[in-house]
Amino acid sequence: MLEYKLINEETIMIYFEQQINPSTFKEVQKVENYIKDQQHKAIIEVIPSYRAIMLHIDITKQSLAEVVKALNLEQFNQLDFDENNNEVKIISLPVLYGGDYGPDIQEVATHHQLSIEDVINLHTENRYLIYMLGFMPGFPFLGGLNPELATPRREEPRTSIPAGSVGIANNQTGLYPKQSPGGWQIIGRTPITVFDISKTPMCLYESGDYIKFYPIDESTFEQIIEEQQSEFDIKKWVKIQYEY
Repeated sequence: MLEYKLINEETIMIYFEQQINPSTFKEVQKVENYIKDQQHKAIIEVIPSYRAIMLHIDITKQSLAEVVKALNLEQFNQLDFDENNNEVKIISLPVLYGGDYGPDIQEVATHHQLSIEDVINLHTENRYLIYMLGFMPGFPFLGGLNPELATPRREEPRTSIPAGSVGIANNQTGLYPKQSPGGWQIIGRTPITVFDISKTPMCLYESGDYIKFYPIDESTFEQIIEEQQSEFDIKKWVKIQYEY
C-alpha cells in the first residue's frame, strides 16, 4: 500500500511498505520512474530512499493540491506502473583492504571470529544495492551485506576518514566519497574518485545501481592514484556490467 503526506508547503512524501528490502525498493523505483516520466513543471526534484520518495515542489508554478491531482496520488494504489527498465547496472570498484587503509578490519574479523582474509572474501563476494545517496553527496547506503560481517559502529567516531574509505555499520556497508568525520568500521579504501563536482555526471553511480568491490594490493592502489593525476582511463579499473 502506498500513501502520501504533505510535509510542508513545498514537500510531498510518498511512503511504501514499512520494511527495507529489494522488493519494496523495486516498487519505489517504479513509482519514481512514473513520476519522472510525467515531466511535471512544478516538480523540482524526486528523491528516492529505502521505502519513500520525497517530491520537492515549486509552488510558484502549481500548488501541492494541483500536483497531487496531476500525479493521481489519490488513486496511486489502483495504478498499474509499467516496469520500463529491467536493466541492472553493476559497478565494480577496486579496494585495498586492511592496514592503514582499513584500520578496523581486524575489529570486524575479531567480532565474528573470522580471519582478515575471510572478511575480504565475504565482503567482495556480494553485490550491493544502492538504496539511496545521503549523509553527504555521493555516499551510497548499500544493502546486501553478508550477516556474518554485520558489526556495530565504532564507539568513538573518527574526526577524519579519508576519501574512498569503505566501511561497515551494523548491517550495511558504505563508501565515503570525500574526507569526513564518521563512525563506521573502516575495512578498506578505493583509490577511485567516485564523486567529482567538476565532472558530468558528478557521481559514478546512483540509487538503484549495484556496487561490487574487488581486492587490490598496495602497488596497484598507488598506480591508480598516479594514473588519475593525468589522462585517466577509468574503464581500465572500474568495470561496469548490465544485466536484465
